[in-house]
Amino acid sequence: MVLQEQSLPLGGVAPDRTGKYRTDHLLVAEMIAAGSKVLDVGCGDGELLQLLESRGIDGRGIELSREGVNRCVARGLAVVQGDADTDLVNYPDDAFDYVILSQTLQATRQPRVVLENLLRIGRRAIVSFPNFGFWKMRLQLLVGGHMPRTEHLPATWYDTPNIHFCTIKDFVQLCDEINVKMERAVALDLYGRPVPLNLPWWVWNMFGEQGVFLLSRGGAGK
Repeated sequence: MVLQEQSLPLGGVAPDRTGKYRTDHLLVAEMIAAGSKVLDVGCGDGELLQLLESRGIDGRGIELSREGVNRCVARGLAVVQGDADTDLVNYPDDAFDYVILSQTLQATRQPRVVLENLLRIGRRAIVSFPNFGFWKMRLQLLVGGHMPRTEHLPATWYDTPNIHFCTIKDFVQLCDEINVKMERAVALDLYGRPVPLNLPWWVWNMFGEQGVFLLSRGGAGK
């Protein structure tokens, strides 16, 4: 598949003057309208959910680890323990305005099925993930001859929860295969800055350390 400009990238990220929130979390929050009902899948310690609630968004979460659930509950967040691979099927269609999968896609056993479920139970989905096509990843494999480790992927190969690494190009191809519409997209570089919008997809795939995508269901036909 030849990558084409089939998305409407975000023009930028409003600065967080407090330095409290991650850039990718700020991006996700800017994609969601106030008053929306949101499910954060794999919500971790609830940092993103807390940001969303501060912006008038009705956020709920599911988290695999009991420790993460406890931290969320301690923050006063509505979070239950659950597994993206097995528990999303229990949610009804169109239960949420947005479903978020932040930095979790690569840890799922069936990424395609999970993505399809996100867009079944939510009218839109927001997915972010570390880009395995990032130039530092390639360099570590080429020169070092070992599985890459970065700030966003710090674990060694034998103790990482990540089992399905993908690149921005891989993700775009998956969206095309299952007829998912990319409404907005942004690649963040090593310093958390958006990669310029007028550059071709291969540059995003090379220099984007993370990808953040706002998705919706495609039409009935291809």
